[in-house]
Amino acid sequence: MESIKVIVVDDEAEFVHTLVERLKLRGFQVHGFVSGREAMKNLEVLDFDIALLDVRMPELGGLEIIEKIKRRWPRRQVILLTGHGSAEDAKRGLDLGACHYLMKPIRIEQLIECLHQAHETRQSP
Repeated sequence: MESIKVIVVDDEAEFVHTLVERLKLRGFQVHGFVSGREAMKNLEVLDFDIALLDVRMPELGGLEIIEKIKRRWPRRQVILLTGHGSAEDAKRGLDLGACHYLMKPIRIEQLIECLHQAHETRQSP
């Protein structure tokens, strides 16, 4: 079975490092970025199935990135993460095409389940 390719984008470097390591241990191919701009520079050359995006980051947040991803790669899946979510952000993110909206701190089991669901959605015709 092919491993799921994930990008993690969050402005908290320790969170990105820890999540990348935990996902790699579970068989995912993962790349982490600590800014939206850094991620956008790499998206053209990275093959990914799912993007995990922090909603609020300096300069370029997850809601702006999801718009760009969905315009360029409509079948790629996006899961939004936030430490200070609002109903408005959740609605906007889901309207833009996010398949899940998760609150931090996240439970790794819940995230793994969401990643598998997102991957299945991407694979279906």
